[in-house]
Amino acid sequence: MNSISVLILTKNEQQDLPGCLASVAWSDDVHVLDSHSTDDTLQIAQSAGASTTLRVFDGYASQRNAGLQLAFKYPWVLIVDADERIPEPLVSEMQAFVDSASPATAAARMQRRDIWWGTWLRHAQISPYFVRLVRVGRARYEREVNEVLVVDGAIHDLRHTFDHYPFSKGLDHWIAKHNVYSRMEAQVIASGNGVEPTWGKALFGKDFNERRVHQKAIFYRLPGRPLIKFLYMLLARRAFLDGAAGMRYATLQAIYEYMIVLKVKELRHAALSVPPVLSP
Repeated sequence: MNSISVLILTKNEQQDLPGCLASVAWSDDVHVLDSHSTDDTLQIAQSAGASTTLRVFDGYASQRNAGLQLAFKYPWVLIVDADERIPEPLVSEMQAFVDSASPATAAARMQRRDIWWGTWLRHAQISPYFVRLVRVGRARYEREVNEVLVVDGAIHDLRHTFDHYPFSKGLDHWIAKHNVYSRMEAQVIASGNGVEPTWGKALFGKDFNERRVHQKAIFYRLPGRPLIKFLYMLLARRAFLDGAAGMRYATLQAIYEYMIVLKVKELRHAALSVPPVLSP
């Protein structure tokens, strides 16, 4: 029996949404939270039988948290992006998991396969593990860029994977999206409002998300980050084993890191250049 609801967040996803909806057609409780799309996204969702809700986008974490407050039919909800697909083996494993999960278990983590032009970026992808299946009312998102899902309870690891197509809308779309991300990252760094990192949590944090947050905070304090990231992906993660796709992706990630570095410098320079306001 189906016992999992589905949440999909959208904004102008007419290209990717049909395939995503087809991959979650096993659920009779699919919800699409839309940020006022101007294309056929809503019509596609409604034609597939999904429940649709409109909400003005005001941040990545806040939008996802609003989605988690929708009226779901089932106590478990699977969070999916429009450019992701849920294969049948993972569906079967999720169903078995929710049927046997103890009350102390609040979520399940699964591996995502990032795919570029038919190649799985098995070694090059940065974060392969994601918590996507949660008990309603037991999870919330924090941090507006590269948001982190905080779960109240134990997290179970699933064996099967789901697929992600980050370049489905083309390289221009990926670059535009990461241009926005780099600005948000730079604002966090320049303002000093980020996490105060500790090596203990970076190496021995209680779960993957906590370790990643502290690792990123430490990484942001290192000089020469673009080169470090490129060498890390190329040599430590062995991105070259993914062939040309892996090399391309490692290069793009280094460029993204350099964008953050430059934008932090720009913000700090602008702050120093503003003349002080004198009292009358």
